[in-house]
Amino acid sequence: MKYIVSIEIAVPREKVVELLADPAHMPKWLRGLVLHEPLSGVHGHVGTTSRVVFQSGKQRMEGTETITRREPADLREIPKGQAVHFEREIVAEGMWSAVRDRLTEAGPRTTLWVSENEYRFSGVMMRLVAFLMPGAVRKQSLQHMQDFKAFAEQGKDVREAEG
Repeated sequence: MKYIVSIEIAVPREKVVELLADPAHMPKWLRGLVLHEPLSGVHGHVGTTSRVVFQSGKQRMEGTETITRREPADLREIPKGQAVHFEREIVAEGMWSAVRDRLTEAGPRTTLWVSENEYRFSGVMMRLVAFLMPGAVRKQSLQHMQDFKAFAEQGKDVREAEG
């Protein structure tokens, strides 16, 4: 399954990149995140592997995330007009996914976030869920982007809405 989702954020690209790259902010916008713990490497850098755990109701998903691309490597001074790329693969029981995020300037104070997502499912249950609810995975990706937008623009924390 492959799909693309995108969103415009009324925050300059440099600030969006800074917020996305900081692991301390992840629980504020990544709904359902229980744990994101580097196993090797430095958070967000190419080659780093992390243990990730998500909880949604009674469903728990645990997997391993590997950062496959971060461009430019130094996010402090990004040349004007250059896209920023964050890419990762996640492997969990019955699932493999690749996410390719691209952040570009949509205006002087606006960022366009385009996310290309690919999922492969193995096992009868995961394939059945993917077949019966293909829109659910796409909807969840878009929800994460909308939650990040609310966090970046207004400081909203998804944990406050859940509690």
